[in-house]
Amino acid sequence: MLLPCDGVLFDVDGTLVDSTPLIERAARVWAPEYGIDPDAYLARAHGRRTSDSIADFLPAGQVRAATERLDALEAAEVAGVTALPGVVDLLSSLRGLPWAVVTSMDPGQLTARAGAAGVPLPKVAVTARDVAAGKPDPAGYLLAARRLGLDPARCVVVEDAPAGVAAGRAAGATVVALTTSHSRADLAEADVIVPDLTAVTAEPGGLRVRA
Repeated sequence: MLLPCDGVLFDVDGTLVDSTPLIERAARVWAPEYGIDPDAYLARAHGRRTSDSIADFLPAGQVRAATERLDALEAAEVAGVTALPGVVDLLSSLRGLPWAVVTSMDPGQLTARAGAAGVPLPKVAVTARDVAAGKPDPAGYLLAARRLGLDPARCVVVEDAPAGVAAGRAAGATVVALTTSHSRADLAEADVIVPDLTAVTAEPGGLRVRA
């Protein structure tokens, strides 16, 4: 099917790059330091800002320091970060179709992980530092569309996490979900669900999706 659009807004982790090994290693060092079950933390963290996830487990007064500690652990290495299937081919084929990334990472994490994976970054990148509220709030996607000069309703959001799907829907965009990190049932609110970006190609005026 063809999804007509004027621009594409991509999530990053789980959509363009896979940094799961790095995130899990860091969380398993960090969580015991704060008396948190690492599996419980990881189950709630994907697709959300680190500070928002940590706030589910710690008092408000501890969130900033705990976030800085986990960010430092994650920034210490990029071993194992890879591009997900179909990503490089799709991005290179977008040509005149504007695109942006909207991520729960901070700018340093975004640059490091994309670089390690060999994934190019666009001129418009909205990170955790650019918005007051993270996904599932639509602020990041609304800001990205505004920076591109586009109507969010004429954009396609590409996501892999329920929080991101909810954010894209709340922004008024068409949402394509990838089952790279969650089940189809978890992503049921998306307009289209596919395994990964090998099922998506760019065409004049939009994206062709083989669902």
